[in-house]
Amino acid sequence: MTGTADKGRDAQAMAPPGAPAAARGAMTVGEAAARRAIALAAAPGAVAPVASAADGPALDVLADLVADGDVVVLSGAGLSTESGIPDYRGETGRKRRATPMTYQTFVSSEEARRRYWARSHLGWRHIARATPNAGHWAVAALQKRGLLAGVITQNVDGLHQAAGAHGVIELHGSLDRVVCLGCRRRSSRRSLEDRLHAANAGWDAKALAFNPDGDAVLTEEQIASFRIVDCLDCGGVLKPDVIFFGENVPRPRVDECFALTERAGLLLVLGSSLTVMSGYRFVRHAAARGIPVAIINRGPTRGDADALLKLDAPLGTTLTALVRALPRTAPRTARAAEPGTPA
Repeated sequence: MTGTADKGRDAQAMAPPGAPAAARGAMTVGEAAARRAIALAAAPGAVAPVASAADGPALDVLADLVADGDVVVLSGAGLSTESGIPDYRGETGRKRRATPMTYQTFVSSEEARRRYWARSHLGWRHIARATPNAGHWAVAALQKRGLLAGVITQNVDGLHQAAGAHGVIELHGSLDRVVCLGCRRRSSRRSLEDRLHAANAGWDAKALAFNPDGDAVLTEEQIASFRIVDCLDCGGVLKPDVIFFGENVPRPRVDECFALTERAGLLLVLGSSLTVMSGYRFVRHAAARGIPVAIINRGPTRGDADALLKLDAPLGTTLTALVRALPRTAPRTARAAEPGTPA
């Protein structure tokens, strides 16, 4: 595979002398954005962490990058905390000591599955009631304006789609689907919830608290009395159609994300600490190919050293301000492609 910068150099080398600049590949989208970002970021305080990015040079740098279009969004749990869904490692995550379910534990122990489904039966209601926040609406607005090449989300809550985004790659799956580990049949989570409700008539447990990914805190007594159900087709074990810790993301899905990243003019990370390699690998992939990376997150991330721009700021207000700061015209890359239109 060749990166964005390599493609630009290859096009320049193959074009005949005297060919138009666009045909010679004089500067790729990623290179142009990177040079402009570096120049703008040289202003004092332009890339310093800020409490609010509603205005100022940091937001100007980001708006300039996004205005070129071909932006790939990589979102994490921090984008959904303003919708009331806790995260593992952000500001809300540091206040809890939740131990996530692992794939190995789930498949090897019926008691572990009982614990998971009892807690998730209540926690799912919390996820299902959540609504998109300003950050999700802003991402959908950017896509509607033609500025996004795609959206990759590490979240399993479906809130990007609820806000109107389309073509979202759900890297870690979605809680609104269930898969049988025997026959691999997929079904809706709502139909499973109906079956669990019927199997547990009179079970009136109340959640003590909510952890990430629809995990409700229950007592051992409440869990012990919960009944789980199996696949209607083959009697196999049912699992939420999400990637547990210790489980691999399907290779075709990973390859799709790598390919999308390679076509990006900018990789925009929203609300992810990038602690897990599952998402961080795309940041490394972009940076290694000269594709600029920008990050908006509360607190440090594993990818800070790879980023041209880092904003330590609230997601909802910052993304709303970003949308307002952008011109209401086609992306600059689209305008540059029109005959007779200067780049």
